[in-house]
Amino acid sequence: MARKEELVVGIDIGTYAVKVCQLQKTGEGYRLLAVGSAMVPPDSVEDGALHEPEAVGKVVAALLKNLKIKSRKVGISISGYSVIVKKINLKTMGDEELAKYISSEAEQYIPFDVEDVYLDFQRLPAKKLESDRDDIILVAAKKEVINEYVNMLGDLKLHTLLVDVDAFALNNIWSIGPRMNTNTALIDIGASKMNINIVSEGISILSKDVAVGSEQLTSQIAVALDVDYGEAEKIKIGAISAAGHEEKIHEIFTRICTQWVLEIKKTMDLYQANNPKRPIQNIVLSGGGAKVHGLPEIIFQKTLLPTSLFDPFERIHIDEKKFDLEYLSSIGPEMAIAAGLAIRPAML
Repeated sequence: MARKEELVVGIDIGTYAVKVCQLQKTGEGYRLLAVGSAMVPPDSVEDGALHEPEAVGKVVAALLKNLKIKSRKVGISISGYSVIVKKINLKTMGDEELAKYISSEAEQYIPFDVEDVYLDFQRLPAKKLESDRDDIILVAAKKEVINEYVNMLGDLKLHTLLVDVDAFALNNIWSIGPRMNTNTALIDIGASKMNINIVSEGISILSKDVAVGSEQLTSQIAVALDVDYGEAEKIKIGAISAAGHEEKIHEIFTRICTQWVLEIKKTMDLYQANNPKRPIQNIVLSGGGAKVHGLPEIIFQKTLLPTSLFDPFERIHIDEKKFDLEYLSSIGPEMAIAAGLAIRPAML
């Protein structure tokens, strides 16, 4: 009998919460084993950097224990100022020559000292059959930021086998199933940042992090209505109404969401200018901020592109005796990155 392929446990550590997902590879695809999230202390994670590793470590440990996850092999992802993703165009060369070139010449493409970063790259499929040049995705991530995460998880006896970029993890889970021929803007909205990832024919073509997020809405609702953060959060996602304050809420939503849409449109325009024959067909929202009440409708009105919430569990087998489908539907958008990590093999 063939041994089942082991996958990493996906751990997405954000500004607002830790999200964990564990999947199992099956003959038909993937099966959900465990999923859950827990809030992190305020200011313990900021712009992708770990400020309070001990406090965050306690949250991770408690969450894994509550979910009864025994595997020690984990995957994480990063975003924010500490990581640069850049597409470069180079003359065609072999893998070994390309690796040497990237190692010696990376500094001309990134704003970091090459000694301070981990480098990785991926060759994109050729657009033309007989081209003598290749598009390369170059990734540079600050060592100190990654090492903080790896050390924190190591203190919990967890082995970090994978460090991905948020946009790529999102693309991983998006690309399972019959989506390969679509040109889609994947928009992941967290508490303090928004990642805009344009995926064409299953490949991430353009990725950009923007320093805006759903915490803007929560804090401004709290101030405008003089309510606590928890109540403002519920108003933001439409869980409770703000009777008598509809006009104030509408003004806040319109102002901030318009700012988000402007950033989205700027990135989509940049993509479209370089890919005029592959127009974006739809927008898919993920992250906790995607659950902002009425956001898909606002984005549709301003872009005229079909806009929907991402359900990462749509093509994953769910045991309905073990998981509440309504609960999975409600947390789906914010679990997308963790799920994208959780489909990666545990190679070691």
